[in-house]
Amino acid sequence: MMFSSLTNYPYASGRRVVLGSRGAVATSQPLASLAGMEMLWRGGNAIDAALAMAIALTVVEPCSNGIGGDAFALVWDGQLHGLNASGKSPQAFTREQFNGMEKIPPRGWLSVTVPGAVSAWQALWQRWGKLPFEQLFEPAIRYAEQGYPVSPETALAWKQAESQFLSLTRPEFQAFRATFFPHDRAPVAGEVWRSAAHAETLRAIARSQGESFYRGQLAEQITAFAADTGGLLTLTDLATHQPDWVEPISTDYRGVTVWEMPPNTQGIAALIALNILAELDLGRHPRESVESYHWQIEAMKLAVADVHHYIGDPGWMEVATHHLLSQEYARDRRRLIRKTAIPTAKPGLPRGGTVYLAAADPELMVSFIQSNYLGFGSGIVIPGTGIALHNRAIGFSLTAGHPNEVAPAKRPFHTIIPGFFSQQGQPLGPFGVMGGAMQPQGHLQVIVNLVDYGMNPQSALDAPRWQFVRNHLVLLEPTVDPAIATALAQRGHKIQPGKFFGRGQMILRQNGVLVAASEPRADGVALAW
Repeated sequence: MMFSSLTNYPYASGRRVVLGSRGAVATSQPLASLAGMEMLWRGGNAIDAALAMAIALTVVEPCSNGIGGDAFALVWDGQLHGLNASGKSPQAFTREQFNGMEKIPPRGWLSVTVPGAVSAWQALWQRWGKLPFEQLFEPAIRYAEQGYPVSPETALAWKQAESQFLSLTRPEFQAFRATFFPHDRAPVAGEVWRSAAHAETLRAIARSQGESFYRGQLAEQITAFAADTGGLLTLTDLATHQPDWVEPISTDYRGVTVWEMPPNTQGIAALIALNILAELDLGRHPRESVESYHWQIEAMKLAVADVHHYIGDPGWMEVATHHLLSQEYARDRRRLIRKTAIPTAKPGLPRGGTVYLAAADPELMVSFIQSNYLGFGSGIVIPGTGIALHNRAIGFSLTAGHPNEVAPAKRPFHTIIPGFFSQQGQPLGPFGVMGGAMQPQGHLQVIVNLVDYGMNPQSALDAPRWQFVRNHLVLLEPTVDPAIATALAQRGHKIQPGKFFGRGQMILRQNGVLVAASEPRADGVALAW
């Protein structure tokens, strides 16, 4: 048993898990969750529901993802499959272009890699989809064409992006301003926002089963705009993109197998930290205790240091994944943890812009994540299309010889990571926490809540969180007991309050019942039937 009771709510926000047996969905946006349920009610399966939600989220939460983003998925159909649909850098993307720069600029064409999300929609539907491809787009097209009221948390994120994006004045940014800030401001909560161009683009993708985006009219529009405004993407870059089916990586944590995507993602960080904690009896300390917080923070600190040093596109990595996940290595790292904080100079990654969703039916379970990064992404929208391009190239390193060093036709280090649980060869279900460097840290904390403290999915998501940033700096959520903050500071941690601690969803199967949850840090909702 993974969690002890469906009524175990020591930290609950008043919300309750949602139960069903025929299907369940969970996203960060209620309208997207409804799109998934619409597919289930039409006779679709969990893949159909997941894709309808992913497509809808490009419309109803555009400040976190878009048609021009990347995606990853874990799918259980009797065994677990991984799909890496992250795009590579353009062929013309050379190290020399960044000479004299300390970091890759987060906005503009130099931050753009090939978008992979549409290829994820294609690949997943071709392998498991039950409904017609065009049908999966209907809710998103309806929301884009008829408009929808912007939800509160989405409106807040939109507003926070206002000053950054309205200050972009070069020609390549004008279509972005016209699309997302048509009145030179962000929409407020409850205000209706629509994008006819977005609807037409989704129709073109639906009719062509994604081919227009990589080898048709949309590809021509993307590359023509790149050529006119200094971009590097070419028709060849788009046409040669292919998502990769990959073997998920895992570790056993107290009888529960935790699955993540392999590099080029940071999912391995959660597994390294779990391995460090595995031989400790963390549950003997109360969940809200300085000992529990300290050990988790220190384990993640060590995992982050490893990931930032070793991880990149696997074709450039010198250290194999299985070495980083060995129990012997975990014991060596565990010996470094003392009662006081470990000093480290390894920085965390910036806050991301990402959506995570989960879907399940009796045969299929899907863990899916999609992102533009840093909110809206690069600030580039292809005129007349609503396609907002992501800025994943900023995940590259400019350090010579680093496995993640910038290069042509290479995948950058990626923050977005779907997660999955199984036990004794049987699926428990999908889970994920969005938010840049917070993602593996959120995974770790949710897993500890479930396994060590017996929480159910909703209470595991609701519980207070921390976030390691760099050196001794740790951010705490306002709901953390002030006494714990004081005790952590006494152990050498530099404690500051934080505002962003990720946003997660989860669906677990227990005794044939689907238990679905969506946390209160987003507008999201879990639904089941």
